[in-house]
Amino acid sequence: MNRREFVTAASSLLVVKPSTVFGYQTNSIVRHGLLGCGSRGTAVASSFASNTSAQVVALADLFADKLATGRDHFNQLNTKLGHDPIAEAQLFHGPEAFLALAHSPAVDLIQISTPPFFHVQHLEAAVAAGKHVYCEKPVGIDIKQAHHALEIAKRVKPGQSVAVGFQCRNAPPLAEVARRIQSGALGHIAAVSGHYYAPASTEKKREGEGPDEYRLRNWLWDRALSGDILVEQNIHIIDLANWMLSSHPVKASATASRAVLNHFGNCSDNYQVTYVYEAPSGGNPIHFSFASTQFGSYGFFDAGLQFFGSEASATAPYSGPVAITGANAWEWKDAAASSQQSAKFAADGAFQDNLQFADRDKERAVIDSIVSGHALNEIPAGVDTALSCMLGRMAAYTGHTVTWDELLAHGETYELGFDLRQFA
Repeated sequence: MNRREFVTAASSLLVVKPSTVFGYQTNSIVRHGLLGCGSRGTAVASSFASNTSAQVVALADLFADKLATGRDHFNQLNTKLGHDPIAEAQLFHGPEAFLALAHSPAVDLIQISTPPFFHVQHLEAAVAAGKHVYCEKPVGIDIKQAHHALEIAKRVKPGQSVAVGFQCRNAPPLAEVARRIQSGALGHIAAVSGHYYAPASTEKKREGEGPDEYRLRNWLWDRALSGDILVEQNIHIIDLANWMLSSHPVKASATASRAVLNHFGNCSDNYQVTYVYEAPSGGNPIHFSFASTQFGSYGFFDAGLQFFGSEASATAPYSGPVAITGANAWEWKDAAASSQQSAKFAADGAFQDNLQFADRDKERAVIDSIVSGHALNEIPAGVDTALSCMLGRMAAYTGHTVTWDELLAHGETYELGFDLRQFA
């Protein structure tokens, strides 16, 4: 164990008085319910169970086969960790499974890992039921959902933690370079460059399924279900830019197209966006040039940011050196958390390199907020980043520059277009 790992481990050992937080003792297991048993949901819940005091005690999914696969996985994991298997009464499937999970007295924390179109609906149910929540990004795929989420944020109770899955902020190398950038190490920031280049997602197909089920199982290809690649996947880099600049863009111009993909769906396979941020000191604006791709089967993956300031520049990639060049020169040194090798794309988000400890440290922060009573409410920040991505998406779709105020006034909405009750 190196020094950083020791500090991280020590900080997770809370010394608290034996008081009750949300109806259970602060030193007890946090009972975890997973909503959405896909690959990412399963990976995150498994990480919670392995790295924190959370124990997966309930599962919910629209589809019975996904629920069964999740049950088998988590029963094996619980056995390995010395826990009981999941009770049959805590397995919920169908279009109202999210409500059953929200109202289960056996659950303290709900992890929302459903397709993005449903995040805000599921968030509302979990918050209303008084549960702690870990909600995957994005917090809304259109303007109507974003406004709804902000209303939900006002109803979060004292002591109730609601976290959003921007785990990259918790990656130790990125957290440290962010601290330095925010403290002024680069001088006046003039320009930022970012990218997210990823391979195509793979098809999910089940014998005998109808067109609506096919859409749901391949939600990454569907604009209404995912929000398009800028809102669903590229959002991590946009969030890091917003966080490190301590702001959000005031306008954007963009292009996007479906230049390579020819399978089912209507999502773009590439974006080029120019965001403009107001300078914190009122000087010249900051321009952020972002590019993304999501196609190809050759496995290429790369993501990260570069900041260019009057005194120095900084690199913040998923893989490779995290460093400042120029004044206040610095480089992250930790062989366990970064490498010079190219990052390998992980469909479930379980990256190595600079993000190796991102999920773990995010999950520990969430659990610590619950057991300490120092609750989180990350909904407003999550909405802010989601809107930033929608700003770029609207600029690309309309073909002209869109301002933040124009975005909010637009009232953009997406509809599912079919009834989920057919899957009851």
